[in-house]
Amino acid sequence: MLSQNVNKTALHPHGIQPHHEHTEIEEELHEKAHIDYDHVKIVANPAVSALYEDALVYETGSAITSTGALSAYSGAKTGRSPSDKRIVEEATSKDDVWWGPVNKPISPDVWKINRERAVDYLNTRSRIYVIDGFAGWDPRYRIKVRVVAARAYHALFMRNMLIRPKPEELEHFHPDYVIYNAGAFPANRYTLGMTSATSVAINFAEKEMVILGTEYAGEMKKGIFTVLFYEMPVKHNVLTLHSSANQGKDGDVTVFFGLSGTGKTTLSADPKRMLIGDDEHCWSDTGVFNIEGGCYAKCIGLSAEKEPDIFNSIKFGAILENCVFDPTSRVVDYDDDALTENTRCAYPIEFIDNAKIPCISDNHPTNIVLLTCDARGVLPPISKLNREQVMYHFISGYTSKMAGTEEGVTEPQATFSSCFAQPFLALHPMRYAKMLADKITEHKADAWLLNTGWVGAGAATGGKRCPLKYTRAILDAIHNGELAKQEYETYETFNLSVPKTCPNVPDELLNPAKGWVGTTDFKEEVTKLGKLFVENFQKFADQATPEVLAAAPQVSFVSLLCSPG
Repeated sequence: MLSQNVNKTALHPHGIQPHHEHTEIEEELHEKAHIDYDHVKIVANPAVSALYEDALVYETGSAITSTGALSAYSGAKTGRSPSDKRIVEEATSKDDVWWGPVNKPISPDVWKINRERAVDYLNTRSRIYVIDGFAGWDPRYRIKVRVVAARAYHALFMRNMLIRPKPEELEHFHPDYVIYNAGAFPANRYTLGMTSATSVAINFAEKEMVILGTEYAGEMKKGIFTVLFYEMPVKHNVLTLHSSANQGKDGDVTVFFGLSGTGKTTLSADPKRMLIGDDEHCWSDTGVFNIEGGCYAKCIGLSAEKEPDIFNSIKFGAILENCVFDPTSRVVDYDDDALTENTRCAYPIEFIDNAKIPCISDNHPTNIVLLTCDARGVLPPISKLNREQVMYHFISGYTSKMAGTEEGVTEPQATFSSCFAQPFLALHPMRYAKMLADKITEHKADAWLLNTGWVGAGAATGGKRCPLKYTRAILDAIHNGELAKQEYETYETFNLSVPKTCPNVPDELLNPAKGWVGTTDFKEEVTKLGKLFVENFQKFADQATPEVLAAAPQVSFVSLLCSPG
C-alpha cells in the first residue's frame, strides 16, 4: 500500500496531475490550435532524461548507444523533401517571395486543410511535446520558436538545435513562430496543390509551419532557416547566410560558404580559432551571430581521427539519426549506410570545446570564403574576388557531383545551388547577393574562392584531391594577412586573380594552367566548365546588373545566343 506522504509527481510522469488547472502553454495551444488538453497530455519543455525515457518507451527503434547518445529512426524519409516545400501565397509576403521550383505556392484554404489535418492527428496522441527556444543569438533579432510534436525524438532534436532559454525566459514565453509537426500522418495527396503525401508548408502571415508525411527532423531546422531567410532581410535589413563562421584570437571573423563535401565544417573547425557556428548565421549592422543552439553533423565515415570535435560530442544529450549500431555492444558503426548515407547527429553547441558561447561576434567579417570542390581540376586552389565576382560566384554556388555517386554519372557533374542555399531561400538570390556585396564593401572584407577539389587534372583524368595541409596553409595565409600581400596574375577564361606564391604551398599548385598533367586538353576543360557556369546563370540574368554579368567566364557560346530567353 502506498504511503499517504508519497510525492504525487512520482506517481504521474512529468509532474502532470489529473484534472489540474491548465497551464499558460496549454491554454495557448487550446485557443490557437484547438489542442484538446483534456485528452492529450502536453509535456512542456521536459528534461533531456525525460525525453530519453519517453523515446525508449513509446518509439520503435529508439535505443541508447554505447557513448550515451539517443539513437532514433526517422522512418521512410531519411532526408529532406525539397519538392514538397510550400509557402502560403498571401498578401503580406507574396511580392517578396521567390516563387518557382524552390518555393511552390499554396492557397490559404489549402493551408487551413493541412493545418487542421496536423492538429487532428496531434489530438489523437496520448501525449505531445512542446519545446520553446530561440533562433538567433543576437537578442535584438532573435525569433521565439515553439515546436509542437508527437515524438520525443523530434522534441529532443529541436531542444538541441534551438537556443535554450533560461528558466526565467520560459516563464511567460509567447512564440513568434509555431511548428506543428505531425510528420507521421500523411497529407491528403488529392487536396488541390498536393503532389504527394508529404507537405512542409510555411505561412509568413500566420507565422506557422505545418509538417505532414515526413518524420525527418531536419525539416524543422531548415524550415526555421527559411523563416530567417525571409524575416531578417525583409524586416530588419539583416543578411541570412548558409555558412559556418569562426573567430581568431585577435577577433578577426571568417565566414565560410559551401555545399556538401566542400569542407565547410572541416575548415571552420580550426583548433586555433573559436567556432561561432557550423551552418546558419546572420550578418547584422554590428557583426555576425549564429542562428542555432546546436550542430547537425553528418556521421557517415565519422572517426575520432578525422573529426574529433564531432566524434566527442556524441554523448548523453546528443541524438543520432538513422545510424546503425551493434545490438549487443550498442557501438555505432559510422561506416554503415544500410539505412541511409545521410546519417546525422544533433547536439548542443556547448559540446564543442572551442565553441564561442554566446555564439555571436561584435566584429564584422575580415574574410569571406566561398568554398567549392571542383572535380574537373580547372579552378585554382585559391582566387581573390572583386565585388562583382563575389556576387556572380555566390549566386552560382558551384561544386561537383562526383563520378560513381549515382548510376550513370561517369564524369564529374557540375552542381549549382544559388547562395549555397537554394532549397532554403525565400527571396530572389540577387537580393542576398547584393546585400552580401554591400556589406563586404562597407566593412572592407576580403573575399576568396577556395577550391578544395582536384589539382593537376580532373578526378577522372589523373588528378588528385588538393592535400588538406595545403588548403589549411592557404587559410592560414588568409588569416594572417600574408596572402593578400602576394603578387597576383589573371587566370584565363574565369578572369580570377590568382596569387603567384603562397607560404608553405608549391607555386605550381596555385595556377592550374601551369601544373596540368591531365590526359585531356586543359583549355577545353576550362571552356567546358565556363559554359556550364554561363548556362546556369541564364535564369538569374534578368535581375543581374551588367557588372555582375560581366564577371561570368568569357566563353564563346553560340548555342546560348540562339536559345529562347
